[in-house]
Amino acid sequence: MQQQVSEFEEKVVAVRRVAKVVKGGRRFSFAALVVVGNNTGTVGYGTGKAGEVPEAIGKATRGARKNIADITLVDGRTIAHEVVGKFGAATVILRPAAPGTGVIAGGAVRAVLESAGIKDILTKCVGTRNAHNAVRATLDGLAQLQGNVLLDTYK
Repeated sequence: MQQQVSEFEEKVVAVRRVAKVVKGGRRFSFAALVVVGNNTGTVGYGTGKAGEVPEAIGKATRGARKNIADITLVDGRTIAHEVVGKFGAATVILRPAAPGTGVIAGGAVRAVLESAGIKDILTKCVGTRNAHNAVRATLDGLAQLQGNVLLDTYK
């Protein structure tokens, strides 16, 4: 059997043990959050839940490959202008930075930006730092660079 070579790099952002309470006690399973990207402006995220950690990561990776977006980069290293992404209680402020600054971000936000191939950026996570919401807020901010998100909100 031939191995499939992938152009996407995957990063596991979070793995949690979750419980379902049933008559006889608790049934445990694992939930995973994965970010995939090709380091040249394409990034996606996915979630998966299964009885074992590797199975949950596999499901999340397959989901992430189906949920991919392209981001426009300036000089292949940063974003064009400041944006504010929001999802739930999470707000992520993304600012372009000078060459050599690096990725000033933490946790889930850093995973998304590095997978997208952004090399110089300043960020601030306001509100909750919940991994799921931070990833969605970061992708919301990056999607605003395209000019095709949040247009229906203002009608």
